[in-house]
Amino acid sequence: MKTVAQLICLKPERNVYTVAPEQMVIEAVRTMAERNVGALPVVESGVVIGVISERDYARKMVLQGRSSVGTPVRSIMSSPVITVDPRQSIETCMGLMTERHLRHLPVVENEKLIGLLSIGDLVKAAITEQTDLILQLEQYIRGH
Repeated sequence: MKTVAQLICLKPERNVYTVAPEQMVIEAVRTMAERNVGALPVVESGVVIGVISERDYARKMVLQGRSSVGTPVRSIMSSPVITVDPRQSIETCMGLMTERHLRHLPVVENEKLIGLLSIGDLVKAAITEQTDLILQLEQYIRGH
């Protein structure tokens, strides 16, 4: 199975958009909408300290009737953050995401954010790998 590093290289959009913990939630939500992403790593002094997601917004803002204009990201971000190393396998990441009920995993190398994986990225990679394996097996069976 592929590694996280290999998967990041295959992503068409390699930019990782981030937000600072003191920024207002409305700014984070606006960035997610503009960039068509479901989560943003929260970075302070170059270190990932949390993640803010659409789920955080729905559960911690909307359902509690809070204002996104005056609420800092720090107050609703998911923290402590769970990160993965680029050398980890896609299978390991899928297990972690399933076990911890996560939809996004920041990829960190030497304390530096280098990517963000979504559950969709991992599922797509697993399907591609299975499809390739099936084709190889069919060719093997046919003797090609």
